[in-house]
Amino acid sequence: MLSQGVKIATASSWKTRAQEVQAENVTVAEGGQAEINCKLHQYDGSIVVIQNPSRQTLFFNGTRALKDERFQLVEFTQKQVRIVLSNARLEDEGGYFCQLYTEDTHHQIAILTVLVPPDNPLVEIKEQAVEGGEVELTCSVPRSRPAATLRWYRDRDRKELKGIGSKQENGKVFSITNVVRFRVERRDHGSVVTCEATHPTLRGQRKETQYVLDVQFAPTARIHPSQGVMREGDTLVLTCDVKGNPRPTDIKWSRANDSLPERALTEGEVLTIPSLSMLDNGTYLCQVANKHGRSSDQYVLVVYDPGAIVEAQTSVPYAIVGGILALLVFLVICVLIVMVWCSIRQKGSYLTHEASGLDEHGEAREAFLNGGDGHKRKEEFFI
Repeated sequence: MLSQGVKIATASSWKTRAQEVQAENVTVAEGGQAEINCKLHQYDGSIVVIQNPSRQTLFFNGTRALKDERFQLVEFTQKQVRIVLSNARLEDEGGYFCQLYTEDTHHQIAILTVLVPPDNPLVEIKEQAVEGGEVELTCSVPRSRPAATLRWYRDRDRKELKGIGSKQENGKVFSITNVVRFRVERRDHGSVVTCEATHPTLRGQRKETQYVLDVQFAPTARIHPSQGVMREGDTLVLTCDVKGNPRPTDIKWSRANDSLPERALTEGEVLTIPSLSMLDNGTYLCQVANKHGRSSDQYVLVVYDPGAIVEAQTSVPYAIVGGILALLVFLVICVLIVMVWCSIRQKGSYLTHEASGLDEHGEAREAFLNGGDGHKRKEEFFI
């Protein structure tokens, strides 16, 4: 209910004023249910007629006149006539007449407004997203009334993206679109972009459509061995960890400057060489490609006999001990540098004090050599 209807005719006497009718404007969402109320004041049994915007009579004194089952008379009393419209349509919109026929005809109009809520937005991409390029997404709502509001959001933190919106009126409804453009990298692959539609009929809720970004990028390859040190008789399993979009399906294994051992088994990303021998030593390559580029990785295989393996394993503690010794030597050198610096500083301070006493010491020396004026020379005789 929005506001009171406008009274078209009034009475000049108390009797006619007592038989006036009142109606209220109504707003309903398309497909919803609307109530049209005609309030009567001191109704005396006169004829009451309800008409649709086309001036077709719906009800005549409580009797159905138009065969449209969507309109139902739910109340007819001396105070009120109430009808209910189910499954409201745009063509139902307009003024509904509540008419009271007495010596003077009184009527009021209840304005029915039909709103069109938006469906879930449609999200389309202009062309395939590629690493380093821009992606353009279009969000659209074909029908809404009034025009829906569209917004873009990125990922879970719902960072808003600024798009460019446009609106087109098609009769009583509006078609809305919003276009957003942004640069993408491979890290954006799988991230979610959301288009959100808000509208008065949703009552604070929103309709949204999520789009998962499909960003294509060149492949990468990384070889992972089954173990660190290989010895004769072991089984080597190399796994080529491949990433790329589209994902490379053709994975090639090879050995530099030689062919793969005859007993080597290749199954997609995995290369297996059982019963290793020193003849299997070499550099093994994994090569992958898609339409955006190529990538490769290599693994150098060194097969040891059991004795060599023990020495290789025992070399690790020696390396650790060597590192510790180097650290200790460095600390000793630092301590020596600090001690020398402190010694030099103390010596400089001593020399400074010694220089300040030169005058006094010089006078004492001169007095000692020449003797003082107030003293008599002392002579000694030997008998």
